Amino acid sequence: MIQESTPAVALIEEPTARRRLFGGAVGTFVEWFDFVTYAVTAPTLALLFFPKSNPSAAVLGTLAIFAVGFIARPLGGVVFGYLGDKYGRIRVMASVILLMGLATGAIGLLPTYASIGIAAPVLLLIFRLIQGFSTGGEHSGALSFVLESAPSDKRASWIGIIYAVTILPSLVLGFGIIGLRGAIGDDAYTDWGWRLPFFLGALLACGGLWIRLQLSDPQEFVKAKKERVAASKNPLKTAVVEEWPALLRVFLLLAPTLIAYYLGITYLYTHMVSNLGMNPNTALLANTLAGASIAILVPVLGRVADRVGRKPLMWAGAAYMTVIAFPAMFLVNTATFWGAFGGSLLLASATSLFVSGSIVTMLELFRTSSRYSGHGLSYGMGTVVFGGFTPIIAGSLIDAVSPSAPAAMVVVAGVVGMIVLRYTPETKDVALATATSRSVVDSVSDGAGNTKPNFTAASNQYRR
Repeated sequence: MIQESTPAVALIEEPTARRRLFGGAVGTFVEWFDFVTYAVTAPTLALLFFPKSNPSAAVLGTLAIFAVGFIARPLGGVVFGYLGDKYGRIRVMASVILLMGLATGAIGLLPTYASIGIAAPVLLLIFRLIQGFSTGGEHSGALSFVLESAPSDKRASWIGIIYAVTILPSLVLGFGIIGLRGAIGDDAYTDWGWRLPFFLGALLACGGLWIRLQLSDPQEFVKAKKERVAASKNPLKTAVVEEWPALLRVFLLLAPTLIAYYLGITYLYTHMVSNLGMNPNTALLANTLAGASIAILVPVLGRVADRVGRKPLMWAGAAYMTVIAFPAMFLVNTATFWGAFGGSLLLASATSLFVSGSIVTMLELFRTSSRYSGHGLSYGMGTVVFGGFTPIIAGSLIDAVSPSAPAAMVVVAGVVGMIVLRYTPETKDVALATATSRSVVDSVSDGAGNTKPNFTAASNQYRR
């Protein structure tokens, strides 16, 4: 007789799981360090890689290239997701960190507009595309790897740790650039110092690659892979054909997950410096300190999500962001340190509350055998719409309407989140191998040994 797993005979030993958590976290830190280096150097890149005759156009051009990195993410999610489900998590996670390191180092070596003219932004665009392609494979891979390694009662908190690690590079780079500018001066930073973070990112990628090569795939995935191969299923086709409700939910849940973050932590620094005329170091310090709160809050709130469920936190976060959006922008637009910090902190706290439930839910909606493919595709598409274009839309709203207009984006995102949650099941207790079949429809026997979907039961489940 086949028995169920017990705590004494678990798929993953606790020490092994913790090593996987550490390995996944370190690699994730390196990957995101490379990716966000562009964001924190954006004001300087606007000066160096575009004509100086129109500063506003230069800023928008830099933000457009920032968005291009997100456009490449769905393709990276599809390609690396398919490979990760088919051949293994670790092989693909090692490949993406190598690719990211090469692209980041190349940006650090680029000549500026003054040296090679229009070729400078074109080359910057190409390497940003490669960064985005790599990140499309990284995010879903690292999250899937850690989810499948985590104890069942710690999935949200462990995913919260990985999400926090994606925030840490912004903090390290923020404080690091403040220190670098103070040490060498603004002129030297603009002349050559901006290249140093890109070179450091390339070196860190080498270390991250070595760490990932020491890991192995989780047993949860190994088992699911054997079952999928036996059934001769294409993981990407499975995700698109059989798990499209999960794809749609993940895409829509990314509106509140990403908009408040990319407005509050990514765009506002550029807004403070370029539109409000704040000192770059003052603006960066205010923005970086607010971002630090996310890295602290999300793992803590993840523990709450492991106890009470994912949806209560998402409901609270979606409602909260609709309330604080306009006050947050009002504070930022005072152009003072405390106003900028307070406004950014409000947006960061709204992000933390929603994300602590949404990030793990978006993974648990997919079954293990196609999780990397499904999450990579939907998350990549969502980041194009709700992440990559948020800074551009926010900048355009400020130019066309008012400095507080981007707050409307956060309000709409919160409302969208509440609507989607009405039709999203609670995933706290699902088995990872069968998460989709249990979250989409309940199957009932027709008396002949077959099953058929019970859409009434599914509808009731969505309303939990």
